[in-house]
Amino acid sequence: MSTVHIHPSRKDNHPSTEYPGLTNEFQMEHAKKVEEVRSVLKEVGEDTLKALLMIDAVQRLGIDYHFHGEIEAVLERLYTKFIKSDCHNDLYELELGFRLLRQEGYYVNADVFNNFKDKEGKVQGKISQDIEGLMGLYEASQLSIKGEDILEEMGNFSSQLLNAWNTNNDQSQARIVRNTLGHPHHKSLARFMVKSFLSDFQGTEGWINVFKELAKMDFNLVKSIHQKEIRQVSNLAKELKFARNQPLKWYMWPLAVLPHPSLSEQRVELTKPISLVYIIDDIFDVHGTLDDSLYSQKLSTDGNTRLLNHY
Repeated sequence: MSTVHIHPSRKDNHPSTEYPGLTNEFQMEHAKKVEEVRSVLKEVGEDTLKALLMIDAVQRLGIDYHFHGEIEAVLERLYTKFIKSDCHNDLYELELGFRLLRQEGYYVNADVFNNFKDKEGKVQGKISQDIEGLMGLYEASQLSIKGEDILEEMGNFSSQLLNAWNTNNDQSQARIVRNTLGHPHHKSLARFMVKSFLSDFQGTEGWINVFKELAKMDFNLVKSIHQKEIRQVSNLAKELKFARNQPLKWYMWPLAVLPHPSLSEQRVELTKPISLVYIIDDIFDVHGTLDDSLYSQKLSTDGNTRLLNHY
């Protein structure tokens, strides 16, 4: 997937035609921050946990599309260490490495989590007080595949403890736990969770501030792209005078399936056939008869039956 490249022609405060509302100076500063984060990722040393935290952060901050090559290089190196059991005794490091590697297509055996079971096959009680580890364990369990009972067990175990802990603790930490349980990263749209993660992303290490600075600028840049697209979609809605004015509803589907900022034209084009689905639904609601509805239902049922028989 390609990276969005920004090459302002000069440093001034005139609004950009490509990104309305954003000056060329802003874009130059954004490009500078991208290179700063790139340098940080390239220079990360042998500290496995630090490298994993950085990758997790850029993904949750929605800026990973700038750094596919750097992320792949780090994960390739970490995978070699991971399969040699170099980090299987630290719960947080293990679950974070497991999740990041597996979601990028690396094969990691779920049996690594057996390290946290006692001789009787029960999950060790000592990890029940590790809230950060439990949240990570729950996140990792979302990438289970059929037959991986250990991940299902770990997911249930962490979910029960986090729900119980969530009701008896401070509001700030409880909000983070609720977000984890309600919106695990693998099953969420990262772009929609950026603002929430930004408010919770704290630390004293210098790289954290560099990442946050880029994320805030990138959020505004991508927002300007989305606003431009929404205006285009809204103009389409005005032309369809007989349909309900619901451009945002039409646009949310392409935004979810094509999140990369460079796919602006594709999102707008995909919105058009999606709008027709809603328009046809409106036509049936307003003008359709009972016979029309029954006929449409029969066509849908027959079509699904043929499709199932085909497979």
